Amino acid sequence: MHINDILSIGSGGLVGFALGLLGGGGSILAVPLLIYVVGMKDTHLAIGTSALAVAANAFANLIAHGRAGNVKWPCATVFAISGVAGAAAGAALGKTVDGGKLLFLFGIVMVAVAFAMLHPRTAVSGDPNVRITPAIAARLIGIGVIVGLLSGFFGIGGGFLIVPAIMLGSGMAMLNAVGSSLVSVGAFGLTTAISYAVAGLVDWRVAGFFILGGIIGGAAGTALAGRLAAERALLTRIFAGAVLAVAAFVLWRSAPGFFG
Repeated sequence: MHINDILSIGSGGLVGFALGLLGGGGSILAVPLLIYVVGMKDTHLAIGTSALAVAANAFANLIAHGRAGNVKWPCATVFAISGVAGAAAGAALGKTVDGGKLLFLFGIVMVAVAFAMLHPRTAVSGDPNVRITPAIAARLIGIGVIVGLLSGFFGIGGGFLIVPAIMLGSGMAMLNAVGSSLVSVGAFGLTTAISYAVAGLVDWRVAGFFILGGIIGGAAGTALAGRLAAERALLTRIFAGAVLAVAAFVLWRSAPGFFG
């Protein structure tokens, strides 16, 4: 086992721990960790590898939410299928953008994610018994394509976008939106990963170790989440601050490539 393998496990563990502890947002750190900790030199390679790891993590978490009955499958399926087309287009577009410019834009997205985490959505709004209708399906399709496009372009899970988007399109409760969003996070990530893999832009060894670390870290974060439930809001703010700090670093390092 090489030092990069250990760094990949550790980086994946950090992302998985954040996801398990906070329930979202952690995957935004995957690309910066792959570039600045694991040492990937190619932004596109980091995005392709990250997308595969994010998809695996989402599908793993989907199992628990599905068993708990949190997933509204008709709404989740319509949103995911429509978004896959957007994700494929976004990934194709992202591969044509210079890596330095793409990384700078990714830093801006990190800032948006951090501010979204600092302004948490209420968990009591929405209808937990929502059923899909033609009008809801039409809204989900339109919104799904747009969110999928952004997810594919940046190679992110996009849960911070998908959860409110599904709530907006269907009116479902947040708990159901969180569970249902994992269908799309996994589908969008897998679509992006396949697009990048076809171009040879996925490091399978790093992805494997990153996913392994994510499983271990996710289990630890989930186990700790129950004990720290009362401090979750504080932990989220602290993590959002960390994301902002990393975003500032990413923007600083990638600015010459964007403006040069």
